Amino acid sequence: MDKNQKGFSLIELLLVAVIIMVLSSIAVPYLMSAVGAAENGSVFASLKTFSSSQVNYYTANGRYARLDELNAAENNRLGTTVGSDVQRGIYTFTMSPAAPTDTQLRDNFTVIASKASNYHNQPYVISLDASGQITQIFP
Repeated sequence: MDKNQKGFSLIELLLVAVIIMVLSSIAVPYLMSAVGAAENGSVFASLKTFSSSQVNYYTANGRYARLDELNAAENNRLGTTVGSDVQRGIYTFTMSPAAPTDTQLRDNFTVIASKASNYHNQPYVISLDASGQITQIFP
């Protein structure tokens, strides 16, 4: 072999590839955990927005809104309306009961945010009520 040849040997390239794989196997779980924490933090912010929007709707109409009504009143900025639910990111927001009457909505409302089931994390369900209290529900 000529000593003037420049470049990397196969062993050097394999060593670099192994180092990169080891570093990525350490970093990827932390990245996935950070993404999950950001998504979960985002749902809390979304529920606070739902709560303040519900207060505004109650002030104007004398009752709380169903989610499709609330999203329409907010010019669809709360998410995408799918039937009577609202989807935002990987979360689906539903009312409990699913179709509350106007009489039920004069006193209280409950919004439940649940993460889509096809994600790798454990089920994550959060509830919001008329008092503005946000609680995590452990299935």
